[in-house]
Amino acid sequence: MGTARRIDRVFKGKPTLEGAGVHLKRVFGYHDVPRFDPFLLLDDFHSNNPAHYLAGFPWHPHRGIETITYLFEGSVEHGDSLGNRGVIRSGDVQWMTAGSGIIHQEMPKGREDGEMWGVQLWANLPAAQKMTEPRYQDVSSADIPEVTLDGGAAARVICGTLKTVRGPVDGIAIDPLYLDVRVPPDSGLRLPVKPGHTVAAYLTGGRAYFEPERDAYSYEMDGVNYFDFKRECLIGPESAVLFLPDGDELAISTAREPVRFLLISGKPLGEPVAWGGPIVMNSRAELRAAFEEYEKGTFLKHARK
Repeated sequence: MGTARRIDRVFKGKPTLEGAGVHLKRVFGYHDVPRFDPFLLLDDFHSNNPAHYLAGFPWHPHRGIETITYLFEGSVEHGDSLGNRGVIRSGDVQWMTAGSGIIHQEMPKGREDGEMWGVQLWANLPAAQKMTEPRYQDVSSADIPEVTLDGGAAARVICGTLKTVRGPVDGIAIDPLYLDVRVPPDSGLRLPVKPGHTVAAYLTGGRAYFEPERDAYSYEMDGVNYFDFKRECLIGPESAVLFLPDGDELAISTAREPVRFLLISGKPLGEPVAWGGPIVMNSRAELRAAFEEYEKGTFLKHARK
């Protein structure tokens, strides 16, 4: 048995408006850098009201990052300046490497009953790849393998390797692990993670313990991290758990309800971050240059195919 990581702190999703008026929960973002390095942002867009998402995310630029969209319900129509068009549906993932620059739009569509649910994760690109050629890895639900785990648990492997099963997304600089994990009630599970990598779990359903002895709960007040050893660390939905860097496993246990969570892990870049909306570079000068190019119409560096 390995060494289980302990909780650093817990983040709750905060209501936010983005795009042309999409209601979403921002789980972590701008103010949490470099805590989540190499990850920048996690948004959860979940609504049964079409008025909360149909306006979508009209044409906007990206440079220097990767956007990872994973859909639970509904669909998202997308298009970009390179001529790509498509639809992401329930269970699909789109891993877009914006690289040197792309202009795109994402327009959510709900199910017949109106439900729309997905998450978008942003990952930073290292300086050496900020200006690389943009590319997509569009993966259908049927191509995402599922691994059976101890105690009746299971995990969809989007990226990285779990029990010799490798996910379909590859060639990513931060060496990520991205899993969609389901754990049945009254059971326990230990998942391997790479030492030195940033590791976080985002709960999408149920409640779980993420401390091996269930003896500590982490929270933040006035910018200071505290531990309350008098309450058990039962973490609920729409919460992200950031783990301390020491350890090579996560210990998860459930109570009387099933649990579902996304596990994300990646190698920290340790580079300076200059962030301006949809563009993330390494210096303010690079950031200014990107926006000046966008205004002048010279933003795109690679021709439409």
